[in-house]
Amino acid sequence: MNPWNFTLYDLLARNATAQRDHLALVGEDGSERTFGELRERVDQLGSGLGAAGLAKGDRVAVLAQNFASYFELYFACARQGLIAYPFNWRWSAEEIERMLERARPAAFVADQFCIDNVAQAIRERDGLKLRAVFDGGPAQGWTRLEDLYSSAVASRPDDVSAGDALAVIATAAVDVIPRGALLSHSNILASSAQQVGVMSMTTEDRNLLALPLFHIAGLGNALAVFQAGGANVVMSKFDPGEAVRLIDRHSVTFLSDFPPVLTNVLDAAGEAGSRLPSLRVVSGLDAPDTMERLERETERARFWTGFGQTETSGFVTIQRFRDLPGAAGQAAPLAAIRLVDDYDNDVPTGEPGEILVRGPVVFLGYDGQDEVTEHTFRGGWHHTGDVGRFDDEGNLFYVKRKPEKELIKPGGENVYPAEVETVVAQISGVRGVCVFGIPDPKWGEGIMAVIESDRDDLELDEVRSFVGERIARFKRPGYLELTTSLPRGTDGEIDRVQVKERWGP
Repeated sequence: MNPWNFTLYDLLARNATAQRDHLALVGEDGSERTFGELRERVDQLGSGLGAAGLAKGDRVAVLAQNFASYFELYFACARQGLIAYPFNWRWSAEEIERMLERARPAAFVADQFCIDNVAQAIRERDGLKLRAVFDGGPAQGWTRLEDLYSSAVASRPDDVSAGDALAVIATAAVDVIPRGALLSHSNILASSAQQVGVMSMTTEDRNLLALPLFHIAGLGNALAVFQAGGANVVMSKFDPGEAVRLIDRHSVTFLSDFPPVLTNVLDAAGEAGSRLPSLRVVSGLDAPDTMERLERETERARFWTGFGQTETSGFVTIQRFRDLPGAAGQAAPLAAIRLVDDYDNDVPTGEPGEILVRGPVVFLGYDGQDEVTEHTFRGGWHHTGDVGRFDDEGNLFYVKRKPEKELIKPGGENVYPAEVETVVAQISGVRGVCVFGIPDPKWGEGIMAVIESDRDDLELDEVRSFVGERIARFKRPGYLELTTSLPRGTDGEIDRVQVKERWGP
């Protein structure tokens, strides 16, 4: 180990020394842990994982809603040099099995809510050193995670590096199976550090951990508040009324948002007669009307927005919405940004170009996909697949996604048209399909499917049911158009531009 090393566990140790008795975590059951107590629990859990035979570099797959012990598991993995591999608990059983092939975990941790989707696949999977559950009584062959907290604390490995992978966060499902973005300790800590500085976070900040811990926004914002020395308040599953109660009870200052989270919280706050006096920052993406409503209906909250990806460990541009509505902000302190044409030449100010990023927040690459990583990192820059433009002051304005990386984001989730199209194409009578995103009043963006078929009895409910049985339910189309002929190019491929022009908003 070298003297420049600093890992996520080192951050915990720092906080446990400097603020031992300061509140660090409020569990889903209302239990509280100081930083000192949190470190003790993480040391115990890390020792238990080691005693179960897990060694540095092993992957720990997690399929669960939010728990305090889930948050502790990230730090225990950091302590032992393990790699956390969180799964989206909304995935179907088929999607989970495909991800298991890509993740190759040595351990699997789930909760009772999700375990039915994986029980058989995990039971039959070779090479697993540990099967554990967060809650409830474990089935045969499974262990309660709580039983791994060992009172006989063992020393941590001495070769865990800040450059080692800390987590693999699922992202683009361009090739049907979601790609896994490898994030290092340094990536996460650099992203947190710049967020702490830009948003002036302090030890008095408290974050409502309502977004899922498998999402970079949920995890990243929780760790940013943690790095500032603040506390996290855990919600197992989002409920707007409970969110308002927790915000007011624990003086929560920080909330992460994807539609319709903020709208639902503001509605619940209005019903409860609360102006959410403690709330200071809401960050994420939402409609301009919702951002304005936040600042109108609360005492001091401000909406922060920007541009970022899982691959960049979170935001790389950021600003308060009110500073320049419509913009994504200027480059964050630890991110260099270029806009280029198809030949990687810089474009003039005001012209659209692909957004390229370089800096310590850029991920290590795609897990097990070296060729994809090499292409993404060509020229020494991360190619995001997104298009933006700069104004004269260096403010970034988001324009669109490049066609080869087209993405729909209903409620902050990533949905790739190719994945949905692959499933819809299996419906009887479907000759062709084009899926794309359109504005949606509830989720921010909705999923439109334009289907070529001679069937005049094909209805949205049948399409949604068929898709929902095979992939995650949030990937079901919410809108449907039927046609006997989709526009095609000379190569026979569906012309997506013409489809959007004809059937889009």
